[in-house]
Amino acid sequence: MKKALVYGLLSSIITLGVFLFFLNQTKESEVIQYFPIDDHSRFLSYSTHLDFASQEDEDEYEVTWRIASKSDQPMYLRQDVSLLYVNGRLKGIMNKWQENAQAIKKQTSIHGEDTKRYDAISFHHGEIHEDEQDIKSIQASSADQLYVIDSPLTARTAFHNPSTVEEREWKGRLDHSIRQQIEAQWQELLSYYKIPKEKYHLIPLTSLYEYEKKPLPGTTARESQRILGQLWEGLYKNYVVGITDTKTKHPIQSYIPLLLFDKQGTHLMVLFEDDTGQKHQLIQYYGSDTSSTSS
Repeated sequence: MKKALVYGLLSSIITLGVFLFFLNQTKESEVIQYFPIDDHSRFLSYSTHLDFASQEDEDEYEVTWRIASKSDQPMYLRQDVSLLYVNGRLKGIMNKWQENAQAIKKQTSIHGEDTKRYDAISFHHGEIHEDEQDIKSIQASSADQLYVIDSPLTARTAFHNPSTVEEREWKGRLDHSIRQQIEAQWQELLSYYKIPKEKYHLIPLTSLYEYEKKPLPGTTARESQRILGQLWEGLYKNYVVGITDTKTKHPIQSYIPLLLFDKQGTHLMVLFEDDTGQKHQLIQYYGSDTSSTSS
């Protein structure tokens, strides 16, 4: 009887595709919401670009950060959101939404100094309303990575992929240093929440775009698209909006979140720590092809 009750409760949670979280929720008019994927609509193009723009002086330089997407038709609501991490820490959030639109474009410039790795990941979304029919959506992810080498020992240079021995060496050293810092925090979070990591597939948030063309581990292509759409809905409500510092209006500089996908195919988790040292855990149970809600 008790087992049946547990399974019944779990079933009711799963059908909601619910995102459980430990953050204060902020209401925003521009909210990404997952709806079943429309098989008859698509993006014609979508992209994220990071480019070394200019050298301001001997100490500083400028990087251009751009996002763009175009759907095959104007849609009730189009929205793109992008997250920028510098040496593994969140440095900026770029967001644009527009009603009855087909194309989205936005760019900004950021000042940099010293040797840095820039990682940007974006989610492109379209909401489709057709007469009295059910609401549908389209979605896609894109990303870019840029290395800027600024050292007294060498001329300032920038690259997406290393093409020389020196660039490969710089990339290796920088990746190793960033990975050490991030993995130390991830391990602290795993220990804090007593999570047996061997039961999960571990994926950094910045690598999520890799599942744009292939399904998440242990899922079908259609299941993967639904899970990703509900994941981005939860991330937007509880991470993108939730970690904004209400006093300075600047995003809190947290490390790249860790995503954990259950090997049994029942749920996923998102773990991160903000710059105040507060730890956060988001849990999303895999549900049916309906919009997810927050609780």
